[in-house]
Amino acid sequence: MRKEENEICEEDYGPQYLKKIWSSIIPQTGKLQKQTNPDTVTADTTHKIIVRYGSGKNITDDMWLMYFENKADSDIYAKDQNAKVGHRFDINYILDPYFAHKTLEIFCTEKIE
Repeated sequence: MRKEENEICEEDYGPQYLKKIWSSIIPQTGKLQKQTNPDTVTADTTHKIIVRYGSGKNITDDMWLMYFENKADSDIYAKDQNAKVGHRFDINYILDPYFAHKTLEIFCTEKIE
């Protein structure tokens, strides 16, 4: 998290771009939900993201991962983390299969509105 000063001169924390890693994204489950507003439907989709252990060993479950379909979106997000580009995956939990320290399986939820 990046420390920044808000409009009333207090310290606040915001998202911070850390690094780019290669991964495999595998869809798992999905469900549609109607919200209180009758015109709003959200989709909760879970994914398993597999990364190399060395690249992802510092990832914790209070972080999120971003996927970008092109480099231009990635560059926009690197400059402004509040930009509405890419796909955000909130981490639910992280597994190290068989404690082999070869890959990490990161189970995430992508919320689409």
